Amino acid sequence: MLLRRVVITGIGVVSPFGRGIENLMAALLAGKSGVVEIPALAEITGMRTRVAALATGIDPLEIPRKFRRSMSSMSVFATLASKDAAYMGGLTKEQLHSGRLGVSLGSTVGSPQTMQEFFRDFSLDNSLERMKSTIFFHIMNHSCASNVAQALGVTGRILAPAAACSTSCHAVGYAAEMIGMGKQDFMLCGGADEFHPLTSGTFDIINAASMAFNDSPSSTPRPFDRDRDGIVCGEGSGILLLESLESAQQRGATILAEIVGFATNSDPGSIANPDAECIAECMRLALTDAEIEPDNVDYINAHATATEQGDIAECQAISSVFGSRTPTSSLKGHLGHAMAASGTLELAACIEMLQQGVLIPTLNLDNVDPRCANVQHVDGVSRRPVSTVVKNNFALGGINSSIILRRYPQ
Repeated sequence: MLLRRVVITGIGVVSPFGRGIENLMAALLAGKSGVVEIPALAEITGMRTRVAALATGIDPLEIPRKFRRSMSSMSVFATLASKDAAYMGGLTKEQLHSGRLGVSLGSTVGSPQTMQEFFRDFSLDNSLERMKSTIFFHIMNHSCASNVAQALGVTGRILAPAAACSTSCHAVGYAAEMIGMGKQDFMLCGGADEFHPLTSGTFDIINAASMAFNDSPSSTPRPFDRDRDGIVCGEGSGILLLESLESAQQRGATILAEIVGFATNSDPGSIANPDAECIAECMRLALTDAEIEPDNVDYINAHATATEQGDIAECQAISSVFGSRTPTSSLKGHLGHAMAASGTLELAACIEMLQQGVLIPTLNLDNVDPRCANVQHVDGVSRRPVSTVVKNNFALGGINSSIILRRYPQ
């Protein structure tokens, strides 16, 4: 339980549907897919998947060159999304620079595109003579967090969690705890990642990447579906502005939602295969942190990446904790899997679902896998009161995380 109540007052989004939460939500409500064919993937020997979900509507030149030169694409995404979250929250320059605002922002790895470009050039003649002085700032593990802090003039605490698919869920949870303990008044938090063929290739070689729908990209991924065939990798950034309830009330800020629970645990049973009981325990821990019962939850936003083992384990876990009564869906059919950015992109949509009283179904879920039929799947866009949401994210390495949001009564 947090010692101080923590609320969300700003959202920044860079997604396959462009920049801004309005574009993201409009596309989700319209049932649009951000997945497209990537012809360049066909040029890679051994690569079977040909699809990805790429960020659109971004102008890096909006960022002054003195900051931009140390940024890869993922840092550009994170900086623009952070600026939008800070603007929506109404932060002043004084508050940005006060030391009472921190950054909790991670990526899966440093920029793979920059690393590829460097080693391609270096391997020509084992020469460093052409290496740019800014290259390390693109590839260090805390690149996104540091670049955002530099660009916005942040002088508070900096965290850069890295836990693959759980990264931004961790970033938000740790940021909420930081505010709850009184260590910071504001936190810009979330995740960012850029697409690179290596990411898709990693899943391809373990037979976890979608390849059966290369000719119809919008038909994949297919979370929970009988005909799913794996992950579609994506990119983007989702950033939330968190602050204490007292701070938001004093500033007269618009409160979008409240964070009431967070939990993360480790599954040491396998570095690759999820365990339903460990996932269930993570959700139970989050419920305990929020001091609520399963019956109080109105919606579960599942991690659900459209892999057989992951989807089935998560459904088993949800069923064991909530039974079959709680509406559940995944947004990866719309967005693909943006890795470190996925958690906060999906949290942003959850906040809007709370605000608008609407639930968004899983795109491409045409025939529910019988092994995933033990939960209540959202059937079409559903208008209903939504007060409490559980958001799940699970990562390779056995790292589970769950966040609980509650609608704040204005």
